[in-house]
Amino acid sequence: MQTVQSEFDGWRSILVSLYMALVGYGVLVGVPVISTAWVGLLGFTEEQVGRVVGMDLGGLTIGAVTTALLVRSLNRRLLVLLGIGIAVTANCVCLIGRDYDMVLWLRLMSGIGSGIYTSVAVATLGGSSRPARAYALMTLAFSFSQTIEMHVLPRLPLNGIYLVFILCFMLTLPWLRWMPPHPVQDKPAGDENGRKIRKSWSPANFRPFASFPIWVCLTAIFFTYVNIGAYWTYIELAALGSGISKSWIVPLLTWVSIGSVVGCLAAMMISDRYGTSRPLLLSLAGMALIAGILAGDISYLTLTISLSFFNLLWVFIDVYQMSTVAVIDRSGTFASLLPASQGLGQIAGPNIAASMLGAGMGYNKVFLMCSVAVTIGMLFYLALYMTTRRTIPELSGRKRDQDFICK
Repeated sequence: MQTVQSEFDGWRSILVSLYMALVGYGVLVGVPVISTAWVGLLGFTEEQVGRVVGMDLGGLTIGAVTTALLVRSLNRRLLVLLGIGIAVTANCVCLIGRDYDMVLWLRLMSGIGSGIYTSVAVATLGGSSRPARAYALMTLAFSFSQTIEMHVLPRLPLNGIYLVFILCFMLTLPWLRWMPPHPVQDKPAGDENGRKIRKSWSPANFRPFASFPIWVCLTAIFFTYVNIGAYWTYIELAALGSGISKSWIVPLLTWVSIGSVVGCLAAMMISDRYGTSRPLLLSLAGMALIAGILAGDISYLTLTISLSFFNLLWVFIDVYQMSTVAVIDRSGTFASLLPASQGLGQIAGPNIAASMLGAGMGYNKVFLMCSVAVTIGMLFYLALYMTTRRTIPELSGRKRDQDFICK
């Protein structure tokens, strides 16, 4: 049966959504650089950095959950404008704000705006007739943007970083008309006399418990991002604290980000043959290992190995996580909750790490916690794989095998 095309499949919709997703996740990518700037320029302690990052990414979750409840009923262009207004206002005030408490709440506000903005983009990509392909394109674009961001941001002052974020949000405005204003199923329909009728929306239209496997995925994503949030927030500070030269770390962050491009391309090719579940489980096991090696000695060698594979596996894993949700939920209804699940993990990760550092446990224990968190996520996916490998063959690659045999 031929898939019905919609405006969500148009190149304009996909292009503006991809751009918005990259901008929305920009703070996450720049966390190591921003964290170091907060310590060096604003005098924040390592524990305070974790709290600020947690507030920023916590705001992302609040914005994403709010968007999940409203994206089916409100005009998406208005939601994007709201997100841009909140995020730009918060970042503008950050240009003059230097007090810890002030920055803490400003980053929460910025995160909320970014969460609204990003969730609309992710939900729009999920509304295409081929959501897995759309998410793969997003992750591939993310890989390239990460390389650029890691090259540019370390060369800017803190206010320069804020200005980059402000400019990127504002550049969305000329292209906002490319964003489809409503989901396909919520478009006004005509009655027998040709008059437009808009389907009324109620909370009953949003069924968050409609699919238990999706909630297993979202829970697993949460634990995966506990690891990512803590690791990525403190990796540069941990390296500096272990006596590794900053002149080694900054170029390393740029070059290893190229691994994310390789990981994304490899993920798309491998999933064509083996589905998503088995490569995802192996990738998560690898992620647990490369986080765990920093629980020992943090040296030039272990840092280079860990960072190189972290970037490769991060994007590799994200391709499979988003594709898994897309395969289970064909409607894309739950897509706007992906940033919420990621954001919750990124609240918990830096805050747990900050508490551990505040208690004097050291970075070695932080990276051990990262390894444990991603292992828990892997166990959730293992349970999902064992229960769905026959009912959802796309996840295990069985569908392609069957198609090949039939041919």
